Amino acid sequence: MMYKAFIGIDVSRDTIDTHVHGRNLHRKFRNTQKGFEELLVWINKYHDLDLYSEVIVCFEHTGMYSMPLAFFLEEMQIPFSMISALEIKRSLGIARGKSDKVDARRIAEYAFLHRDSLQVTKMPPKTILTLHSTLTLRSRLVRHRAGYMATQTEQKRFLEGLDLKSMQAIHRKMIRTLDTRIKEADAEIRQLIAQEETLKKTFKLATSVKGVGLITGAYFIVYTHNFTRFTTWRKFACYCGIVPFEHQSGKMQKRSRVSQLANKQMKRILHMAAMAARRNDKEMKAYYNRRLDDGKKKMEVLNVIKNKLVARVFAVVKRGTPYVELHQYEMA
Repeated sequence: MMYKAFIGIDVSRDTIDTHVHGRNLHRKFRNTQKGFEELLVWINKYHDLDLYSEVIVCFEHTGMYSMPLAFFLEEMQIPFSMISALEIKRSLGIARGKSDKVDARRIAEYAFLHRDSLQVTKMPPKTILTLHSTLTLRSRLVRHRAGYMATQTEQKRFLEGLDLKSMQAIHRKMIRTLDTRIKEADAEIRQLIAQEETLKKTFKLATSVKGVGLITGAYFIVYTHNFTRFTTWRKFACYCGIVPFEHQSGKMQKRSRVSQLANKQMKRILHMAAMAARRNDKEMKAYYNRRLDDGKKKMEVLNVIKNKLVARVFAVVKRGTPYVELHQYEMA
């Protein structure tokens, strides 16, 4: 697509700083519906556009603050690309100074320099966004519960001589409350998946793989946009940070290792799924023990199991049939 205008936007909670590449134009708008409408008027003032599709808007993914702008641009059918802050920072090399105005200019420069490879962002359905928010809330509740449980245990161990009955009672009450809220979040996750037939079918297929339960299956749906965002399981595995990369320069050769540039949340979820598969899947358990006997490290073997799980989930969803445990058909 040949674009006539490259717009860089730095998004904050209340405002969006906008820069037009090639014209050295900058203006600040409110991060509201009215502000977005004023942005379009301003763009048309300096560009003779026949269609909004001749504009490409680029901005960092800043979580909930960038969502209203993304929804507005999608509704107006204006191409936009949401890029990670780290990707933009690394692409521009050494940079001195920082302000919202400067950041908007740098984002516009990034859009122009990468105009041939820039990927237009497609927003997932709102049900998936709601599911993602619910999973985020559940994760926060689980972390808080773990904190209270750890504090309770440490107080019993190290403050045994003190009268902590009332404090311990408060901790128990908070843990029970959080348990209830986590169960409510789980019920909401199930309901969101069940209300759409496509999500329901995908979830049933994904959870047919041993080790993949409610939360893991829901995260698969969220981060793959119901398996439309990644064309192969290998690309998703790379996104999750579980693919080892070679490290070699001249005669110096280091062992392959996974990259730290990853979706850390999905990586943690896959680790828990791999642990469950190691316990409950006979094939995975046998593979794990065999590789340990060969001298492999535990984390290396678990990482292979993570990749196997991702490959299995993508395979069953693509095939449209549940996972079949071939191990049970082996002859004694």
